[in-house]
Amino acid sequence: MTHPLQPTFASNNSDPLLSVLSEAVIAAMPATIAELSALVRIPSVSWDGFDPEQVSRSAEAAKVLIEGIGIFDRVELARAPIDETTLGHPALVATRKAKNGKPTILLYAHHDVQPPGQDADWHSPPFEPTVRGDRLYGRGAADDKAGIMAHVAAIRAFVAAVGTDFDLGLVAFFEGEEEFGSRSFANFITENREKLAADVIVVADSDNWDIHTPSLTVGLRGNVTFKLKVSTLAHASHSGMFGGAVPDAMLATVKLLATLHDENGAVAVDGLSTREGATPDYSEEKLRHEAGLLDGVSSAGTGTVLSRLWHKPAITITGIDAPTVMNASNTLAPRVTVKISARIAPGQDPDDAFDALQAHLEAHAPFGAHLEISDVDRGSPFLVDTSGWAVEVVKTAMFEAWGNEPLETGIGGSIPFISDLVEVFPDAQILVTGVEDPESRAHSPNESLHLGVFKRAILTEALLLAKLERRA
Repeated sequence: MTHPLQPTFASNNSDPLLSVLSEAVIAAMPATIAELSALVRIPSVSWDGFDPEQVSRSAEAAKVLIEGIGIFDRVELARAPIDETTLGHPALVATRKAKNGKPTILLYAHHDVQPPGQDADWHSPPFEPTVRGDRLYGRGAADDKAGIMAHVAAIRAFVAAVGTDFDLGLVAFFEGEEEFGSRSFANFITENREKLAADVIVVADSDNWDIHTPSLTVGLRGNVTFKLKVSTLAHASHSGMFGGAVPDAMLATVKLLATLHDENGAVAVDGLSTREGATPDYSEEKLRHEAGLLDGVSSAGTGTVLSRLWHKPAITITGIDAPTVMNASNTLAPRVTVKISARIAPGQDPDDAFDALQAHLEAHAPFGAHLEISDVDRGSPFLVDTSGWAVEVVKTAMFEAWGNEPLETGIGGSIPFISDLVEVFPDAQILVTGVEDPESRAHSPNESLHLGVFKRAILTEALLLAKLERRA
């Protein structure tokens, strides 16, 4: 029985280059994994407070890989301004012009990574790539240095199959600050519009349904993030002397944050919208396994699991600045700062979503607590136009590479810069693919890459390149 979101391919006739490309991918896998491991060893965290030289190192390493393929007309590292005084992290741009009317494909990935978190939470050091079973562990092993290596390895296999004298236009674009909000992205693609112009854009920064079933991501939630400072006192006071009469900032913060959700854990902020849409079957048991829910802990929200993950808003408190347990004293805290991360449903304007969140917080501030909001970031949700020819081409490539029909899926995460791509390149067809699977734990300790998924993702992209080369 065909899945409701699953295409049925009329023919199982495989691509004439499938065997050649598959052999090239498999033969190169040991070297590909070794090169990916070398990238993972570079702690290229793009957040403020981390060494920016490590991000530059990873950009240089990506440049060496692309130059080594030997087929691009131009390979360079460039930066764009975030604002009048600050430059973004370096990005790689490599270009090869199309010939004889062939299309141009842009391959996107990012070489920066999330902070590692606590080393004690990792089973092996976060920046020491380690193979256990069929998975490669390390920060960036999946998100998204594997995306970079998937592009590199796919181009190599394509060149091995067709030679260096091909007509397809190629652009490689490896960003250096995606994990920190792509703050210079809009300026970068505007300044480099001619170099980055393409008919098809592949964003290799998503996941697959499971290790056996490929996915094309067609829906992404947007995001709104900001810092919220809650203040109730001019200075700290003795909790024994004044506790019970004086509301400290921690009490006010806890009460305020509790208003963001209802008793079921669903978002309770007026003005945050939901989207109607079909979702595949996804059981509570599957959610428990993939998310790591502890025994006895129930899931949150209402509706089908995937409607909650793909089509409804979510609000998470991702950080809190308050006295630590070790440094705790019998003191009423004068102020507490939290980081709020809201995911918004496809179709919602991020400015409207922020306004709704701000209005809710101000209306529900307990005890007249003073609120201060800062460091606001907004990212638009995205829905892929699946009517273009490139969608069918990539789904056919997925089917041939994986041996299973692909699913068109949503994802709970956000890739806000896609809306910038749509604005600057409105005629390009955007394909959101990836090398992750539900066990990859991107952004979390023990992030990993399934090596079988990695191989099939490389072969998919190599097939896509071959099919575009033959396209009129």
